[in-house]
Amino acid sequence: MIRTAIATAALLTAFGASAQTILKFSHTDQQQGARQAAAQVFARKVEDLTQGRYKVQVFCCSQLGNDPKNIEQLGLGGIDFTVSATGSYAPHVPSLNLTMMPFLVDNYKQGWKLYDESPWLKAQFDKAPPKGFRFLATWEAGFRNMTTRDPLNSPDDAKGKKLRTFPNEMMRWTLEAMGFNIQIMPLPEVYLAIQQNAVSGQENPVDTIFSNKFYEVAPHVTLTNHVYSPIPLTISEKTWAKLSPADQKAVTEAAQIAAKFSREMISGNDAAQLQAMTVKGAKINAKPNVAAFRTAVQPVYAKAREKYGADVDTFLKEAEKVRATVK
Repeated sequence: MIRTAIATAALLTAFGASAQTILKFSHTDQQQGARQAAAQVFARKVEDLTQGRYKVQVFCCSQLGNDPKNIEQLGLGGIDFTVSATGSYAPHVPSLNLTMMPFLVDNYKQGWKLYDESPWLKAQFDKAPPKGFRFLATWEAGFRNMTTRDPLNSPDDAKGKKLRTFPNEMMRWTLEAMGFNIQIMPLPEVYLAIQQNAVSGQENPVDTIFSNKFYEVAPHVTLTNHVYSPIPLTISEKTWAKLSPADQKAVTEAAQIAAKFSREMISGNDAAQLQAMTVKGAKINAKPNVAAFRTAVQPVYAKAREKYGADVDTFLKEAEKVRATVK
């Protein structure tokens, strides 16, 4: 009897181990970044909510590829999840370039309402499954700001300076309108490029600046908040199709729980991270001439209308309504 019980337990253990499916989650943030923390929350919730049938293995720090490569791998089924700036998905859903238009919202609450309730944005997200991936929930990265080797207060200080950014059309238009020369390069190369004076600086949300220590080589941190830059979590459509309806629901719930964690962590960390950077020698410009930057980027909206037509004003009007109702 005892031998039978032991044999049965061993069989169940072996069956349980073989029944567990490993899912790969790749992202570009550092080990100590908020993106990694949210990914770990998501991984735990997926395992819990699927009763251990699925285990999410998280690969941080561009181990499996940069953002464009990760999104490409979703379509091919090479990875199962990634999280990246909304504009990073634009090569596959071009209209998502419009999410990178400058100065759409003024604070986190406005950004959350826009991303959670915008009919236009939902329609754009719904275009993704035929491209090989699907949006699950919108995680947070924050507002994009500048870190430069030299002081930056207005577009006059930007003229002729070479600034690194990621490959996105709208971001390029915005930064060029401010006066920068743009250099595209993968995130892991940026620190050394600034250190070697190949570029004058870069732009990213505070958490990314902090976790990558860009303030060490570009100590002037200028809070332009020029683009609201959340990071939607996506799943490979091939992976999604393999999930039962119950597991699809579980994965979506885990994504939303992690999104709430991500939003609270990022919005709550900005001040402390800026203070920590100050202690380490960063010079924080909390009140640059934002009005001048806003004026400089006005041609970007007209340029967007030329390419994207009525979608531009549809989304701008939704953002304007949010700004008017959420303070």
